[in-house]
Amino acid sequence: MQALTTILLDLFVLYTAARLAGMVAARLGQPAVIGELLAGVVIGPHALGLTGHPGRGLLDLFGGDRAAAEHALELTHETVAELGVIILLFTVGLETRVTDVLRVGVRAALVGVLGIVFPFAFGFALMAALGHPRVEAAFVATALVATSVGITARVLHELGVLRSDEARIILGAAVIDDVLGLILLAVVTSAAQATASPLAIALVSLQAMAFVVFVGWAGSHVTRRYSARLDVVRRHLGLLSVGLIAMLGLAALAGVIGLAGIIGAFLAGMVLAESREREELAETVRPVYEFLVPFFFVVTGTRVTLSALGEPGTLALAAVISAIAVAGKLIGAGAATWGLPLPKVLVVGVGMVPRGEVGLIVAGIGHSAGIIPDNVFAVVVVMSVVTTLIVPPALALIYRRWPAPGAASAVTREPLDALPVEEEAAL
Repeated sequence: MQALTTILLDLFVLYTAARLAGMVAARLGQPAVIGELLAGVVIGPHALGLTGHPGRGLLDLFGGDRAAAEHALELTHETVAELGVIILLFTVGLETRVTDVLRVGVRAALVGVLGIVFPFAFGFALMAALGHPRVEAAFVATALVATSVGITARVLHELGVLRSDEARIILGAAVIDDVLGLILLAVVTSAAQATASPLAIALVSLQAMAFVVFVGWAGSHVTRRYSARLDVVRRHLGLLSVGLIAMLGLAALAGVIGLAGIIGAFLAGMVLAESREREELAETVRPVYEFLVPFFFVVTGTRVTLSALGEPGTLALAAVISAIAVAGKLIGAGAATWGLPLPKVLVVGVGMVPRGEVGLIVAGIGHSAGIIPDNVFAVVVVMSVVTTLIVPPALALIYRRWPAPGAASAVTREPLDALPVEEEAAL
């Protein structure tokens, strides 16, 4: 009972701090994830110590077996954070249909592909040149890849340019970005578990890609073909149950074959996105999302060792990694949108910059596996925060310098979700 009380108190502190900090961040015009992450840093064991280690802060109210309590809290943190990121990637998958991937235009596809190639190449080359192990370099490079496009979409919506050519390119590229980024994560995590043999790495990489392609294709085909029969199952079990069963099942299957569970969760969402109940399912899952996802970000914050940032060269590395993260996307977008007016090229490049939660997910996987050390983990967290914070003012500055036709102040805008996904992805 005492251990349960300690766990409940810990969850109370984590969740309350995350939601309050997220609310403050939103009031300041920033994504809630920034507030949730910083809340974890502040209340974590490396700062105020309100959570993370029994015998410190609020947790000192309880006695008992502290070693057992510490183990229970570590397991609780790991579990709620993992469930949070699984439901997060499931909802991202619900916004990404296989048909959307096939429908994006050539220019948007190029932005997505080159926006992965350049940041990964730059990040891997830098970390390898600094003497970091290749697996660690690959994880850091992967954290530089995927874009958190929701931040960009919100800003473009507020500026009244969500239906512009450059916005459509960004939204279309984000579909490719998500899919290829997760395939890359699957390959890197699989390769990290393999021997150093190139053949073994090639085999696990092919296995990872085959799993993603097969489940995405076969699952979406079954969902479309047998939609009527699935309706019967939904009526008996409920839409939320069907979604959670698919999410947990594919996440577990991904884990069985050596991939991160988030890969399976993303594919589950992508498959169910083909159903007619897609929007209803997304709305039904929202309460689960709002409860679990903040735990992922606040727990990630508690894992940041502030003293690691004070180690020689760490802040300099964080600055260089952040610069590479920005430059890689700008160069990739510039190469893919060559021939467009400069303002549009800049908007596309800057719009692909924010890493937000995606970089944190990759870094968290590497950190939990013991591949990424504390100081490099802190570097990736700094990069994710910096690239997220700079985008809103940068986009606003570009549109002030080169006003877009039809752009206006964000006063009475249609809801952001009013733009059909078909329009968002179609280019």
